Amino acid sequence: MLKQRLIAVILVRDGRVVQSVKFKHTNVIHYDAIHAIESFNRWAIDEIVVLNVSKEKESKEKFLEVINKISNECFVPLCVGGWVEDMEYARALLSNGADKFTVNTEAFNNPDFISTLAKKFGSQCVVVSIDSKKDEDGNEFVAINRGRDITETSTFDWAKKAEKYGAGELFVNSIDHDGNRKGYNLDLIDNVAKSANVPVIAMGGVLQWKHLVEGVNQTACSAVAAANIFHYTEHSTKKAKQALLNEELNFRKI
Repeated sequence: MLKQRLIAVILVRDGRVVQSVKFKHTNVIHYDAIHAIESFNRWAIDEIVVLNVSKEKESKEKFLEVINKISNECFVPLCVGGWVEDMEYARALLSNGADKFTVNTEAFNNPDFISTLAKKFGSQCVVVSIDSKKDEDGNEFVAINRGRDITETSTFDWAKKAEKYGAGELFVNSIDHDGNRKGYNLDLIDNVAKSANVPVIAMGGVLQWKHLVEGVNQTACSAVAAANIFHYTEHSTKKAKQALLNEELNFRKI
């Protein structure tokens, strides 16, 4: 059986690491992203995701520099994303040290983009990031453009379509749970994961290590991810992994 993964997420805005609360990124955690990498125990974390959350497209070039610098210090698989809108930028991210990349808005607007990327780089490189927002009736809908625009497309329908077009993995984040410190949107994650034939990463809402355990025990996800909590707890990734191992869950040992 494949090991499940513990993933640390680093949100970068204009080269600085920021905290996220319902997709608002106002609190700077580190002024240099490399410090975030250095603080993670390389033997505890299984993967690192670095996302460019800058509002301006002009941030793309600086982000490439950040990835190049980070990749030299990163000893686990590195997934990166943000403003991936064309083949050339996806290639540039890989050339600067990324192992795979996330696509979001462009993939939603043009699903053939997923197929094009998968054919060129392989499905294992293409992670479709899905941001989900709940309406007043409790229905989940896809949000694009950094969570600003709520579409009329069901999150679950889009997840199936993204897989059909060649996504090798799905990164599912609940806007409602992002930064709320109450744990994952378990129903959302579980419903997507149970209907998918590709790995699903759970994201959004972790404050305590038990939230990671809940994500594993109460959903069919393949990986649990978190961002904010890892920056505020000493030896955080090691403690998080130990909490998962204490529950005898199927993770790589420290």
